[in-house]
Amino acid sequence: MISSDVNALRLILHLLEAAEWQQDLPRLVRGALNRQRRGAWDLTTANAWGALAVEKFSRAFEATPVTGTTTASLAGATDRLEWSTTPKGKTLAFPWPPRGEDLLVNHEGSGHPWITVQAQAAIPLKTPLTSGYRITKTLTPIESRQPARWSRGDLVRVRLAIEAQSDMTWVVVSDPVPAGASHLGTGLMRDSQIATQGEALEGWVWPAFEERAFEAFRAYYAYVPKGSFVVEYTIRLNQGGRFELPTTRVEALYAPEMFGELPNAPLEVLP
Repeated sequence: MISSDVNALRLILHLLEAAEWQQDLPRLVRGALNRQRRGAWDLTTANAWGALAVEKFSRAFEATPVTGTTTASLAGATDRLEWSTTPKGKTLAFPWPPRGEDLLVNHEGSGHPWITVQAQAAIPLKTPLTSGYRITKTLTPIESRQPARWSRGDLVRVRLAIEAQSDMTWVVVSDPVPAGASHLGTGLMRDSQIATQGEALEGWVWPAFEERAFEAFRAYYAYVPKGSFVVEYTIRLNQGGRFELPTTRVEALYAPEMFGELPNAPLEVLP
C-alpha cells in the first residue's frame, strides 16, 4: 500500500542508508512527524516505516546522550543551559540588539542538542504577512440600520478565506472581535438561529473545535491539507465606538514558523 506518508518515510530511510542529504534529514524527519494525525500516519504500512525511520534516525543523529552545558550569547548578553538540571531543554531569551549582531551558541559536553532560533518583535503590522497561510477577510451586514455604516445592534457575518501552502496538522484560526460584541450560534436560549443560517464551511476542512470567546473567534483544525478553505461566523455589535483590533492570525500549533497574519482596519460603530 502506497501513500504520501509512506513515500516520505521511505525517502528518509533511503537517505539514511545512502548517507546523503545529511543537512536536510532533520527537516525531513520533522516534516514527516508533522504529517501525523492524532499521533499516527495514514496507513499501517506508513506507521511501520515510520517506526523504523525514527529509530534509525535516532541512532544516526542522537546516539550520544546530551550532557554538559550549552551557552548562547548575543550582543554581550549570555545565558546558559545545564543539561544535568534541565534535561528537556528550555528557552534562552535575549533582548533585540540595536544593530546587527551574531548569535553565538557553544556546547561543552557530549551529544549534539537541537536548537531552534526564533526572532520575535512587537511591531504594528501594516500589510498582510504570509509564511504558509494567506488570509482574506470580508465583513457582510446581515441586519443593518444604516447602509455602508456600522451601528450598534447590527448583525455582521465574518468570512475568512484561507489558503494553505502545504499540508499541516493542528492549525488554529484566531480572529478578533470588537469589545462588547456577542457571538451568535452559541446555542443559548435567546440566540438567533435564523441569523446564523448561511454560514459557510467551504473546502475539505472541518474544525475539531470552535471557541467563541469575548475577545476573539477561534477554530481549531486537526488537519489542514494544501489548498483553500473558508470559515464564517456571525456577531452582533453591542457597543458603539472606534475599535482598534489586533491582527487576524492562522498558525500551525506544532510548527509556529508556518503562519499568516492580516492587519485589521479600525472598526467604527455608531451608537
